[in-house]
Amino acid sequence: MRFFITGTAGFIGFHLARRLLAEGHEVFGLDGMTPYYDPKLKEARNAILRESPHYHFEQAMLEEGDRVVGYAKAALPDVICHFAAQAGVRYSLENPRSYVNSNLIGTFNILEAARETVPGHLILASTSSVYGGNSEMPFRETHAADHPLTLYAATKKSTEAMAHSYAHLWKLPTTMLRFFTVYGPWGRPDMALFKFVDGIMKGRPIDIFGQGRMSRDFTYIDDLIEAIVRLVPCIPREGQGAGEHDSLSPVAPFRTVNIGGGQPVPLLDFVDAIERALGMPAERNMLPMQKGDVTDTYAAADLLRALTGYVPETPVVRGVAEFVAWYRDYHGNQ
Repeated sequence: MRFFITGTAGFIGFHLARRLLAEGHEVFGLDGMTPYYDPKLKEARNAILRESPHYHFEQAMLEEGDRVVGYAKAALPDVICHFAAQAGVRYSLENPRSYVNSNLIGTFNILEAARETVPGHLILASTSSVYGGNSEMPFRETHAADHPLTLYAATKKSTEAMAHSYAHLWKLPTTMLRFFTVYGPWGRPDMALFKFVDGIMKGRPIDIFGQGRMSRDFTYIDDLIEAIVRLVPCIPREGQGAGEHDSLSPVAPFRTVNIGGGQPVPLLDFVDAIERALGMPAERNMLPMQKGDVTDTYAAADLLRALTGYVPETPVVRGVAEFVAWYRDYHGNQ
């Protein structure tokens, strides 16, 4: 199959592209290589993908509509996977305009590319942050998600609405993936795991917000990719639901799917796992909750299980150990 994937030099896009290339698929990758974090990490990921003769890469910003559409047409994709975005809950407080440009305008350009190329399946990344102020748990795809707490979450919820309209108007089979706290090797330096490991190894205190009284439904990257790959053939079709928990739209070939294991882990247990993997204690700087943060995330995984027969299950202790091993290897070779 031919895949057009945005964000192939990013954390999730890289892992998906590498998995698909290993399985013999053709991957056309697009990435802006922005300096949101050290581009050397993005270049290192991309260099691994470039080793495959089945990988074609172009550098462009999502906001460059004509180029994005042109590259999609050149790729002739069976599947479009749109994972490039301006990520990060906290950074949206500092540079909100970048989220509008990348996540709204950029996603519009991808939707236009899909309208013109008509892939068999359009898959877009969303986030558990869209559940925002919801208090009913676990978070289920059929719950209303109308109270975003950050602009990042608001842009992602907006992309879901935009994609639904395109699915309805142009009959584009579309799946929105709501990711729950993804972590693992090759992860982003702005994410908690990377910051914690880096800080502990360099003898710096680590900042723990909410006084540590938070929990997250951590999803190991290999589990996430397995779920995405299994969802590729699960093409939404109007009137063909997958049971009582299906989010399938009544007016479009469109659904949202949580990708999380439904096993929230207390933040301090996560820190304990990092200390064990490193063999070093952390100096913990306990701080109040930050603006836009939520106390807990907790995925309902019923729909993912119904569609794919699979649910993420890697224990945090093992996943954290894999990240630490990668971190030591990566920085030992710089």
